[in-house]
Amino acid sequence: MRNGGMTHRFFDLRGSHNPHRWNLPLTPSICVGPPEAMFMYGGVGLAASIEALERTCERPVVWATAQYLSFARPPSVLDLDVRIFYKGRHTTQARVSGHVGESEIITVSAALGARPGGAAHQWAQMPDVPRPDDCERVQLWPDHGDNYNRRVELRMPKGALRRDGTPSPDGRLALWARTVEEYEMSASMLAIFADYVPSAIGPALGEANSGSSSLDNTLRVRKVVPTRWVFCDITVTGLNAGFAHGDMRLFSESGELMATASQSMVVRSRSE
Repeated sequence: MRNGGMTHRFFDLRGSHNPHRWNLPLTPSICVGPPEAMFMYGGVGLAASIEALERTCERPVVWATAQYLSFARPPSVLDLDVRIFYKGRHTTQARVSGHVGESEIITVSAALGARPGGAAHQWAQMPDVPRPDDCERVQLWPDHGDNYNRRVELRMPKGALRRDGTPSPDGRLALWARTVEEYEMSASMLAIFADYVPSAIGPALGEANSGSSSLDNTLRVRKVVPTRWVFCDITVTGLNAGFAHGDMRLFSESGELMATASQSMVVRSRSE
């Protein structure tokens, strides 16, 4: 599946003799962290699960939520087992269990389908922000070499990333994102970008040395359209007792609302 100069997909999901089992080889290109402690980027786990669901059920994902249970590290292989619980005329309810050997890494529940002839409308509107070319390129995480981080380009309106230690008054972070290589836009690609919700924690608190890790990642797909850049409108909605909650709206360059996302996160200092 190639379209012009676009390569097929961001990750190498492989089928098996079992039509409900898929395999994802873990390479540095889909992992983050220093070389001695590298692990699969959480958004890739949800993205691969969504693709496994769509290819097994032959329907588009409407909603999918991942619960992260453990870390998967290269050079292992993540096995994704799809189980269908209900298949109606227009809707399928299914689940994915992702594991490395006997260790369960991720569990994804989802609904898939499309109803013909339904109305289409968008109430949420993209904020008035500068175009990507008018924004500054930013690096949210340390550069640990050739891994996931070098495959995605991020841009923010100038001055949006606070470096003076002052917290964000509204917990919001505006972020343009695109892959360095060009891939066809899909629910899977949106799941990858959706995992930038935790990146708003540090700016929201005004603490450059604070970080977070995801407990879950939920994606609700409205309408996927072709776009090179994705605008991520992120909001940290609240924090208490070491846990935070945040959400995101994902827009195309034309302002089409493609999906919404939300996460709950463990908040910790970088030293932890």
